[in-house]
Amino acid sequence: MSVKHCIKVDDFSKNEILDLFELAAELKSKYRNKESYQPFKDHSMAMIFAKPSARTRVSFETGFAWMGGHAIYLAPQDIGLGTRESAGDLAQLFSRYNDMIMARVYSHNDMLEFEKHATVPVVNGLTDYNHPCQILTDMFTIWEQKKDNLSDLKIVYVGDGNNIVNSWIRLASVLPFEFTCVCPEGYEPDAETISYANSKNISSINILHDPIQGVKDADVIYTDVWASMGQKEEVNERVKIFSPLQVNNNLIQHAKNDYMFMHCLPAERGREVTDQVIDSQNSIVFEQAENRLHTQNAIMLTLANKV
Repeated sequence: MSVKHCIKVDDFSKNEILDLFELAAELKSKYRNKESYQPFKDHSMAMIFAKPSARTRVSFETGFAWMGGHAIYLAPQDIGLGTRESAGDLAQLFSRYNDMIMARVYSHNDMLEFEKHATVPVVNGLTDYNHPCQILTDMFTIWEQKKDNLSDLKIVYVGDGNNIVNSWIRLASVLPFEFTCVCPEGYEPDAETISYANSKNISSINILHDPIQGVKDADVIYTDVWASMGQKEEVNERVKIFSPLQVNNNLIQHAKNDYMFMHCLPAERGREVTDQVIDSQNSIVFEQAENRLHTQNAIMLTLANKV
């Protein structure tokens, strides 16, 4: 029997994604009402962290425990991924121990090795190429506000063409909306991913370098740190290059009045975004952050055929 994994957002069809959103909304209500819910009773999940993260660990561990399961945290020093042990060997071993594997790693090739060798569902908690749980969460957060009006959305990402952007572009190959990435020249998202999404003719995808032009009439403005984990030695150079792309009160004047501001967090306030924007009434960053828990729960239940 084939095993379904969540390695990239387009591992799910349009209807499967919309079903995920309905399920996430149901789970969010159950969780907030403190309802007992234990579909993962007597189940365990191995959580492999080659790349650390507070939000990813807490949301997965909390969610799996709430659903009755036991999540096992494995820190970078516990694994030695690629030095002590290969991703393929770990996938085969943990498939014998556990009912699910969540991995947060640097190299996307390691994630592909987990997918190839695991005989239990694998959830991608992030790679340097993409971040499917985050982007499914982000669109779920927008869906809560817009419901059936997703196809009319203009979503504008301002910043580095990183793994977040690659995931948005992959989502645009499944769900119809207008997506614009505003980035400095030389910091564009993956060209093959853009070509792939464009070949599907589902969405309008634009790569621009002028932030004012980019955010014109935006429904959503999204940003991220300018230097991700593993790029911190470039931070001073990146600050000089990216400073014109700061999301501030001057820039947001060009978006729609009821635009939503999003950030996957952690934010470096005063760099990519000002306090006035991230703390404004238009900001939904903490609703977005909470929804990681509920969307990931929906993903795990779906992969385990427990819906």
